[in-house]
Amino acid sequence: MTEQRRFAVITGASSGIGLELARQFGGEGYDLLICAEDDELARAAADLASTGVEVATVQADLATPEGVEALVAATVARGRDLDALVLNAGVGNGGAFLDIPLADEQRLIALNISSLVHLAKRLLPAMVARGSGGLLITASIASTMPGPYYATYAASKAFGLSFAEAIRYELKDTGVTVTALMPGPTDTEFFERADMEDTTVGESKKDDPAEVARHGFAAFLAGKDHVVGGSMINKLQTASANLLPDPVKAAAHARLTKPESD
Repeated sequence: MTEQRRFAVITGASSGIGLELARQFGGEGYDLLICAEDDELARAAADLASTGVEVATVQADLATPEGVEALVAATVARGRDLDALVLNAGVGNGGAFLDIPLADEQRLIALNISSLVHLAKRLLPAMVARGSGGLLITASIASTMPGPYYATYAASKAFGLSFAEAIRYELKDTGVTVTALMPGPTDTEFFERADMEDTTVGESKKDDPAEVARHGFAAFLAGKDHVVGGSMINKLQTASANLLPDPVKAAAHARLTKPESD
């Protein structure tokens, strides 16, 4: 029976959009291997298992090569065909670029960019060899414009979107799909962890992570290249970003992300 079920690996799945994506995949008959570095992972797994989903966990720091390889090893050890690889883990750093410690920026790059490439490089080849499966990458509407006051985060999400679209093209004849999910401001722990609660966007109304996850999962199943998750405002903002010059977009973005204390 287990071999007939589909199998998904989801990172950053202890809370927020990642946990809601796990609910979506689990509700549609996927067995899950979820990964996060924090202690909330066990509670998330218990919550998912209570709905009848088969769920395993890997508590690992994906900002380190060792953490990434621990997840790869656990995935391979399951002895299952991987049907869905969901790369959702990420972190933000709020504030002026010159004020943020270099170590914090390096950790962001390691998690948001390096782990993305590392996991895709290690786990996609088996999908391609089999001729089926899909990759879902959580990017952001921030990927469409310069992001003052969380510059490295916005740039990392631009990388994620570009990376997804590029490898999607390379894999277009393999049977493996690649989809980018682009949420706007969402009601998760992101703003607290990124020290962005004292910003206009941090204090604003945010989207329900369950709604964002539904949009992402539907786009994944449909094999779409990307989807803007959440409210219509996100879609309008993304559309306008395609029309405005970068300096104008940067100024508009800064009004949302600049700390009120500055």
